[in-house]
Amino acid sequence: MGVKRADAKFTAKGLAARARIIEHAAELIYTHGVHGTSNELLRKASGVSGSQLTHYFPDKESLVLAVIEWQTEKILTLHAGSSFAGFDTIDALREWAAFYLSHERVCQEGCTLGSLAAEIVKADLDVRDRLAADFDRWKDVLRTGLGRMREHGRLRGDADPERLANLLLSAMQGGMLLAQIARDVTPLRDALTAAIDHVQSFETTRAPQAAPSA
Repeated sequence: MGVKRADAKFTAKGLAARARIIEHAAELIYTHGVHGTSNELLRKASGVSGSQLTHYFPDKESLVLAVIEWQTEKILTLHAGSSFAGFDTIDALREWAAFYLSHERVCQEGCTLGSLAAEIVKADLDVRDRLAADFDRWKDVLRTGLGRMREHGRLRGDADPERLANLLLSAMQGGMLLAQIARDVTPLRDALTAAIDHVQSFETTRAPQAAPSA
């Protein structure tokens, strides 16, 4: 992940301190909520002074926006480096589902970005547009892969990548929430399996291979 232009004014040491603040802020917001994450808690957790904290983040909104971006980049980086990165086959979608189903803390943490969003949307901060845009970036990874499946003839022409991507991401978010509540991965497994089965229902019929000549 490259350095953002907004961060160019910071030294390498400053960037490291800023990143440490963001990481601890994400954990505190997940645990205590936005309103429960005070500057004092964050200073103690990240080991910075009050002046350092306000230097990097002059207000809570700037901090929350940075946390949203950090969580989004973590997810997109993970997806880009994974075996299912193309998202352009049914097998890749099932690998994606299996990855999250095997995550040892899925029933405790759920989706890191989804859980964070659930806390942030309750706060009186102007960050909803950023959340929507970053979830759309995640959805676009799925949408692009589904589009390639259709372009390459693996899905029928009536398959809508936008709607199917919405379905897959909604199945993940809703399934993870129910898995957290039940402390059981079954709701997530059922939701993702049903969503991917629906995508598979648009698969084209492959022509049978010709029998080898005698």
